[in-house]
Amino acid sequence: MISQEISLSKELKALDITSSAFENQTFIPIKYTCDGENINPPLSIKNIPFEAKSLVLIIDDPDAPIRAWVHWIVWNIPLSKEIKENSSPGIEGFNDFRNQNYGGPCPPSGVHRYFFKVYVLDELLDLKPASTKTELEKAMNPHIIAFGELVGLYKRSE
Repeated sequence: MISQEISLSKELKALDITSSAFENQTFIPIKYTCDGENINPPLSIKNIPFEAKSLVLIIDDPDAPIRAWVHWIVWNIPLSKEIKENSSPGIEGFNDFRNQNYGGPCPPSGVHRYFFKVYVLDELLDLKPASTKTELEKAMNPHIIAFGELVGLYKRSE
């Protein structure tokens, strides 16, 4: 589910995104949510193209009541096959909690989907750390060469 703000005029290479903490379309462990330690889960990234220069990670919840809720944006992540648990892998921008860090799943009600989207860029971005998802997407749009995502689910206990 690539954001509407991102134009995909060219064919992108597919990344394989997985986590040792949960499988695609399954529930995210409490440890990685607002009900637990609220730390980012580990991610594994496969099929990074040779011409890659950096990675971008966007985590959002399209099931939020008003609009997609941004949980974490990170750019200029050095090329790596993994993003470690409880890490700060690159430059962090503002999420919708008004913080510059990971904000775990914390839905107000029901089951929500959380999209862990990884983009591969052909350059590093010159963005201020206080940037937003919209500013990040505008800057990275012409430089995306590969994309992959992992979807996790979460529902708070009643």
